[in-house]
Amino acid sequence: MTGAAVLLLSAVGPASAAGGSATGPEGQKLTVSKSSGLDAGGETVTVTGSGYNTEKGIYVAFCVDNGAGKTPTPCVGGVDMSGESGASSWISSNPPSYGEGLAKPYKGSGHKGSFSVQLTVRAKDANTNCTKSGVKCAVITRNDHTRGGDQSQTVRIPVTFGGSGGGASSGDNATATPTATAGASTTGGGGTGGSGDGTEKASDGPLASTGSIALTAGATAAGLVAAGTGAWLWARRRRGTNAG
Repeated sequence: MTGAAVLLLSAVGPASAAGGSATGPEGQKLTVSKSSGLDAGGETVTVTGSGYNTEKGIYVAFCVDNGAGKTPTPCVGGVDMSGESGASSWISSNPPSYGEGLAKPYKGSGHKGSFSVQLTVRAKDANTNCTKSGVKCAVITRNDHTRGGDQSQTVRIPVTFGGSGGGASSGDNATATPTATAGASTTGGGGTGGSGDGTEKASDGPLASTGSIALTAGATAAGLVAAGTGAWLWARRRRGTNAG
């Protein structure tokens, strides 16, 4: 019975290290190699994207999610203008002159732009704390500063923390599903360009019920152990009665 309990509990463990994915307002696909249980002190993940408009540069970063139609900001670690900190990446096939050599070009052309970058994700910096109650953070893509409030390439993947950094989560729910569908609408912000109207809705991905599955498995395992112990005590008592 004890062995069965251990097997049931260990079966749900690997889910905490799984990646996440999201779909953008124009069909963009964004994935991250790990989106839950990250080390709050800092962990490097691989972020890949496809279906992006190569005429519009984007930032890839870890930022506060302010909700649908709003620019994700501020971003932990700020803008990596040196290209060395790993806190963010600038993807652009036609950057301004000062961005040449810093921005990484898309692969592909038209609306089939793709990329793959390494991103260092940590829970907080001097100005932003993603473990604070009410603060929700996500690995994101968003149009760069040349497009202002254009949210047409804003895609979000929620992230949770655990491990040696203190076991904190981004947002209020440590089991928030890392699979989301991001819609967008044009916002203010001093920029030009807009996007189609849409809404942002979290979809039920394979990890949406990770927490409840773990609780259910734990309860089932505990029940099996308790049932086995009860049966053993009953049998012992019965043997004692027969011997008397």
